[in-house]
Amino acid sequence: MTTTPEPAEGRRPRPTRHRGPVMLRGGEPDPRTVGTTTDQRLLDRRGPTDWVHTDPWRVLRIQSEFVEGFGLLAELPKAVSVFGSARTKPDDPFYAAGVEVGAALARAGYAVITGGGPGAMEAANRGACEADGLSVGLGIELPFEQELNEWVDVGIAFRYFFIRKTMFVKYAQAFVILPGGFGTLDELFEALTLVQTRKVTRFPVVLFGTAYWSGLIDWIRSTMVPAGTINAADLDLFTLTDDVDEVVAVIRAADQGREPGDNGGGMRAPRDSGPVDD
Repeated sequence: MTTTPEPAEGRRPRPTRHRGPVMLRGGEPDPRTVGTTTDQRLLDRRGPTDWVHTDPWRVLRIQSEFVEGFGLLAELPKAVSVFGSARTKPDDPFYAAGVEVGAALARAGYAVITGGGPGAMEAANRGACEADGLSVGLGIELPFEQELNEWVDVGIAFRYFFIRKTMFVKYAQAFVILPGGFGTLDELFEALTLVQTRKVTRFPVVLFGTAYWSGLIDWIRSTMVPAGTINAADLDLFTLTDDVDEVVAVIRAADQGREPGDNGGGMRAPRDSGPVDD
């Protein structure tokens, strides 16, 4: 197992700017974005406020979040979304593993996208940032959530989980799943469902931490497969490893349209997994 990285001593705070829900760190602001704020450009007119809580207005708010997310992320380089527990402590071996994973992905040319929170998410962002890669955080509005972690270069905070999850998938070439709780499991099974139903193709899902994930995988193999709720072939939809190099190799191979270890070749034919749940 990897060792815990040293704390980032002497790290100077980077300039932080906000553009609506979007946060940008580092560098100088684009002169074209400097000027009056959005609310300064609005007519200051007061009136009844009940309309902002109606469903039609929520549709517009949902639309605006999609627009903000697409606008921020559309020009990202190829990227990998990394998930894991917000409760992972800096002295936890999986924090160190997260740093290594983030750094390895950055060195391989991938931007690293996380939920922007603490714990394993912070670790992956930190690894990418320290390796001079692009570190992205997609936060969520929660009653107890703090700001995006200090290692995020470009970040945005969403109100709606389903919009945030769309961004995780749309702008990533793969998922890496570090040990985590319900939120991590949610992202894991969402990704597996999308691959199983062929809503996305060539999308590697890598579980990092065999000791943590083996119990879940054993249950899937011993309970779900015999029950016929999934096919045995569905166990091939993910990779389980403790090897950071294997994480990168699996993602690179899929990116190039081949299986890890192949010498090349075309796309693999879609797996016939049988009937699937919608």
